[in-house]
Amino acid sequence: MTELNYKHLRYFWTVARVGTIAEAGRLLNLAPHSISAQLATFEAALGVSLFRRARRRLVLTEAGERILGHAEEIFVLGDQIVDVVRDDSLRRSLPFRIGIPDAMPKSVIYHLIEPALHVERPGRLVCREAPLAELLAELAVHRLDLVIADRPVPPEVSVRGYSTLLSESTLTVFATPALSAQLADGFPATLDAAPFLMPGEDVAHRGALLQWFERERVQPSIVAEFDDSALMKSFAQGGAGAIVAPTSIADYVCRQYGLEVIGEIDSVVSQVYAITTERRLSHPAMQAIREQAGKLG
Repeated sequence: MTELNYKHLRYFWTVARVGTIAEAGRLLNLAPHSISAQLATFEAALGVSLFRRARRRLVLTEAGERILGHAEEIFVLGDQIVDVVRDDSLRRSLPFRIGIPDAMPKSVIYHLIEPALHVERPGRLVCREAPLAELLAELAVHRLDLVIADRPVPPEVSVRGYSTLLSESTLTVFATPALSAQLADGFPATLDAAPFLMPGEDVAHRGALLQWFERERVQPSIVAEFDDSALMKSFAQGGAGAIVAPTSIADYVCRQYGLEVIGEIDSVVSQVYAITTERRLSHPAMQAIREQAGKLG
């Protein structure tokens, strides 16, 4: 009778969740050829093929799909066993690990997660910043508890997870008082040829903003593009051009950077999603974040 090798099951589960042996190797700190050999041994022991290749990714076979479902249950139970043996004093120090994509506005993130520092058992908040695809891979193998992003899990990403809309806000255009005086009267027509600082290509609402420019028949003069929203606001503070930011943080942007509101773009929405795995999140920080999201709209 074949005994189940749980190490092989873990390798299979990781590859199934991230879609490639190379990415699984990075997460497990193992060479890809080592994982390939272990998977081959696992398949031989089970007597079934677990994956088939589709272009550059591995896709589960029917047998692989069935085994993955059981593997999910096994590892969830393993997490629950660990929770049972932890006493309250240990739970107090459990870290809550949040992944934040590079392009997310840091001021939005701060207002959203700051209340998590004040819960009864805050533990340690760990914030990791990286491209969304990398964060989702980390989430898939439970190295992160939560990813906060400006979009749900992209369809081209094979990571399994749940996307929950936390908040959404229209966009507002801001500029220094000197530039605002030139642009506020007659907005949005006054944006035509006006100096403008554009969010980078990784920002979810960028495409909708460009479409709005076309509908309004305005063509701002794009001075620069920024993936980092805080850096973009600093340039706006220096008078380099107008910017957009979520209306929900308008007071903060004006106060922190000395900018003024030019006008609101009510047809373009900035969204914030919480992305989690199937694993139940019981950390009190999650509830604090959800409650704060409700207040931010």
